[in-house]
Amino acid sequence: MTRHCCEAMSRCVNVPCDQHKDPFACPDVLIKFSAKFQEYGLIIHDGGTSSITIDFCPWCGRRLPESQRDQWFDELERRGIDPGEDEIPAEFEDDRWLTSLRQE
Repeated sequence: MTRHCCEAMSRCVNVPCDQHKDPFACPDVLIKFSAKFQEYGLIIHDGGTSSITIDFCPWCGRRLPESQRDQWFDELERRGIDPGEDEIPAEFEDDRWLTSLRQE
């Protein structure tokens, strides 16, 4: 489980909703966190799944972690996996891939 910069951010990325399975459909969910890319974003509630990436926490002001999106694609390429064609290993669906890289 990812530790976030402050308690307010933790609450906002883990909003429980008994009315909406999709966080993009819930008006109470404001922040999206992508564990696999380590990215935070403000959700655009327009019926789609868009968000605007943010670099600083709106509550405590701390700088958020640098995106690992490029490294994610680089690591898949290093392993000979084409994300557009091949099946993505389960550990690449969350932050397990990054944890295993740090242990190498």
